[in-house]
Amino acid sequence: MAEAIRRQAPLSRWVIYAVLILFAAFYLVPLLVTVLNSVRTEQDIGSTSVVGWPRELALSNFGKAWGTYCIAQRCEGISPFMLNSIMMVVPATIISTLIGALNGYSIALWRFRGDNWVFGIITLGVFLPEQMKLVPWTLVLRDLGLSNTITALVFIHVIQGISFTTLFCRNYYVAIPPDLLKAAKIDGAGYFRIFWRIVLPLSPPILIVTVIWQFTHIWNEFLYGVTFTTGAQQPVTAALIALSVSVAEAPQYGVQSAAVLIAALPTLLVYLFGGKYFLRGLTAGAVK
Repeated sequence: MAEAIRRQAPLSRWVIYAVLILFAAFYLVPLLVTVLNSVRTEQDIGSTSVVGWPRELALSNFGKAWGTYCIAQRCEGISPFMLNSIMMVVPATIISTLIGALNGYSIALWRFRGDNWVFGIITLGVFLPEQMKLVPWTLVLRDLGLSNTITALVFIHVIQGISFTTLFCRNYYVAIPPDLLKAAKIDGAGYFRIFWRIVLPLSPPILIVTVIWQFTHIWNEFLYGVTFTTGAQQPVTAALIALSVSVAEAPQYGVQSAAVLIAALPTLLVYLFGGKYFLRGLTAGAVK
């Protein structure tokens, strides 16, 4: 009986591996097609199909995508749209992370009447669909005079991100021993002093989680970018759609694929260099 179980165990393990490899391959096929097309010439793609191996490397597609990006019958480099995304992502990530850390610190460690209600209201934004917020945001941005600006997108993503950052930080800070705060209060430390001197030095794991989460989420976000900005004010994700539309009469699949890879490169680098810290932060209490 035991021998039969030992014989079946390797077989079942290989079956599991085979299924996982199959799902991974199915998931990665679009990425593989994009990578291959980014180094194929238009003649190569046109003579065969959009799925195939390159007959010759066309690395010039990346230069064209960076420097010849057509939008609304006007061609310019993709670099301005990449800059727009950077100008949107960096301040929105920093501000929302800082506010979320302060919120989580207040709710988890400075208990007050109705703190659970406040936490529930803040994190309600995690579950609300993005589409139902379009009309309210349109009215708010119009009244503030921020329509079609990068500042509007920063404002939106800061507010939207507070729900996630507060959730992450609050769940992490509840594990901090209350005795640390009591000792600090006895020594005369106040709200902000305790935060900067005690809580913040203990926060790198969860701050890395929130920064990676916010950076990738904001960079990849499409709905708000295409709804509230147009033309030269668009982030790169929204501008990529304009590229596919502007070349609809003469598709340039190689240039389009190269543009997609360039746009995806920042988030890919963030996960390559910060992925292990992201996992450590999660296991350290971010989603307990």
